[in-house]
Amino acid sequence: MKQVQAVIFDWAGTVVDFGSFAPTTIFVEAFKREYDFDISLAEARVPMGLGKWDHIQAVGALPEVAARWQAQFGREMTREDIDNIYQTFMPLQVAKVAQHADLIPGTLDVVSHLREYGIKMGSCSGYPRVVMDELLPAAEANGFKPDYVVATDDLAAGGRPGPFMALQNVIALGIQDVAACIKVDDSVPGIEEGHNAGMWTVALLLSGNEAGLTEQEFLNASESALDLARAKSKKAFERSHAHYQIDTIADLPAVIVDINRRLAAGERP
Repeated sequence: MKQVQAVIFDWAGTVVDFGSFAPTTIFVEAFKREYDFDISLAEARVPMGLGKWDHIQAVGALPEVAARWQAQFGREMTREDIDNIYQTFMPLQVAKVAQHADLIPGTLDVVSHLREYGIKMGSCSGYPRVVMDELLPAAEANGFKPDYVVATDDLAAGGRPGPFMALQNVIALGIQDVAACIKVDDSVPGIEEGHNAGMWTVALLLSGNEAGLTEQEFLNASESALDLARAKSKKAFERSHAHYQIDTIADLPAVIVDINRRLAAGERP
């Protein structure tokens, strides 16, 4: 009987850093420090899931941001500008990412579930390797250590939404069939990555970038407030066509049960 062999997790907003605040707040700070230019947290969130240089480029290309940049500097944003912001962003991210390594509630229970059923745990991230090298020991100290990790600059082929990081997990983990893998992510590029790799995809509605809630806001929210946050995230995920949409990683075991049922019936992603 075919069953799930591996789950490939994103990091921020998926297993650590409820609300994905580590990268977004530092993007805001990097634009401000380098060029005294203001972007909002909402604008910083729009391209989440991309590699960080590409993310800065995508923020700069947002119509509202591009118009303000033109008004402030009298020209369009250049590759040199993106490089400069990236060089400011990177040391800030390296210095602060470990402060955002708290596990999202339910992560350890899901890890135990996967271990119990012999399901391997891969992972990949929009963070470059220098940032992951700071985040990994902090996450491990909190109890999360996947079987494999790919950073966005590890592969010459590139990052999301391409399938390369997800497929590198398949190779490294020795998985026989991509259809027996699940990609779990809180961003549209991360879900597209899973589709492009031929995997089942699970979008997280409340713990990640699209809802933008802190953990305390999530825990204290009324059901009506959570419904509004879900609706916001579902709208953002519409074009990604994720196979499943769940609130947080805590809801993943039920998805695995259903995918096992579908695999046994001969379905593929």
